[in-house]
Amino acid sequence: MSQSLYRELKSRHPNATIDVLAPAWCGPILERMPEVDQAIEMPVGHGDFNFTKRWKIGRQLAANRYTHAFVLPNSAKSALIPLFAGIPVRTGWKGELRYGLLNDLRADRKVFQYMVERYVALAVPESTMIDEVSLDKCLRPQLSINSTQQERLRQRFCLTSGREVVGLCPGAEFGPAKRWPAHYYAELASALIQDGKQIWLFGSQKDQEVTQHIRSRLPLEHQSHCFDLAGKTTLVEVVDLLACCHTVVSNDSGLMHVAAAVHCHIVAIYGSSSPQYTPPLSENVITLSTDIECRPCFQRECPYGHLNCLKQLTPDQVIRQIRHQ
Repeated sequence: MSQSLYRELKSRHPNATIDVLAPAWCGPILERMPEVDQAIEMPVGHGDFNFTKRWKIGRQLAANRYTHAFVLPNSAKSALIPLFAGIPVRTGWKGELRYGLLNDLRADRKVFQYMVERYVALAVPESTMIDEVSLDKCLRPQLSINSTQQERLRQRFCLTSGREVVGLCPGAEFGPAKRWPAHYYAELASALIQDGKQIWLFGSQKDQEVTQHIRSRLPLEHQSHCFDLAGKTTLVEVVDLLACCHTVVSNDSGLMHVAAAVHCHIVAIYGSSSPQYTPPLSENVITLSTDIECRPCFQRECPYGHLNCLKQLTPDQVIRQIRHQ
């Protein structure tokens, strides 16, 4: 979602150099964003204050003579490095004790409903941001694709091209309250294979148990059309493989946003979270959720232990949406 900010900055300042300080795992994704000139690894962990190391990073970055810094996290410690780097204009939303750390301090991010709006608004003067920024005006993320690597990956995993590809992303790092049941994914996969499609399962090593379970529940004659890629690819390889998919069915997760940024048709399944805050940013999106009273609760685990927000969203509902796309 931060790419929408970079695209907005580039559209307003075409000659700007945009460097992004972010955790190492973000690097491969940032390299697929044409607006980003350099991804700089952030060696300090999310929960690590480490004043001395932040000071050293700031003094190193001072040599680049940046004119503007945009601070997307809301913590005070995240605003220290731009201050130490001597960056003249430091923009961000009001957060914990950031007075003085930021000198273009925006008062209330809640004037914007969507996270992407809050990011893009930082590129716009505060006096006009309410009028200029809305979800429909935000530039959508667009990740570039390496077609040569894409073909190599298809050959490495023996991925056929005779059937339309549907990607399934059954994981969600946040917690089980975002994960549609694995046996529902298996029922969905079986129905889609019956319809003449092939299934690619995506995820990290942590998701392998789930993806293996999904594939094992398929009838033997269907398993040859289901390819389990979880834990076998890097994040940037997933970008290229998701771009091969016509449709992606995903929990509310990072891979959902990646799929949107490579222009797949998206069927997004929401449990404890809500598309009213972090929807996939694409024109081809169907969001599905239940309307039970206790959702969205935004919890990692179901406070009541029943997970009805996910269980009451049946495979038949998802299958119907895909068949009518």
